[in-house]
Amino acid sequence: MRGVRFVQKVSSAPGFARVAPHVFPALDRAVHRLTRGKVLLSAQLLPGVVLTSTGARSGLARRTPLACMPESDGERGWVLVGSNFGREGHPAWSHNLLAHPRAEISWKGQDIPVTARLLEGEERAAAWKAVLEFWPPYAAYQARVEREIRLFRIVRS
Repeated sequence: MRGVRFVQKVSSAPGFARVAPHVFPALDRAVHRLTRGKVLLSAQLLPGVVLTSTGARSGLARRTPLACMPESDGERGWVLVGSNFGREGHPAWSHNLLAHPRAEISWKGQDIPVTARLLEGEERAAAWKAVLEFWPPYAAYQARVEREIRLFRIVRS
């Protein structure tokens, strides 16, 4: 438990937001590829998926490792948090899902077709509360930015 609190504190720091986006996704993609989808480094701390979405402008496949909040271990779906490590601007993958909601995730070594939906209103408020209980540093991310962090629910297609 002490180790988790330390990681939560470190990941809440503004310096983490400057470094992490350049380091962790690249490491995650490399390890995921080398293990043929069986291992995602960041998932050792938080559950994670590799999202394959269609580029909003390019139409090309885009692979992005993401932390997620599984609902009933993925049976009901997953919530993706567009925190962008607490940096200004929505992450590119969230623009892609808005333009092309059909996507695919790699979850525990299995490729699963999914459909994404942006959460709004009361549904978003309930999900945000659950997300903060799941990983409290998201509150620090939201406090650093003026935009509302996007939440998506993805379900099996």
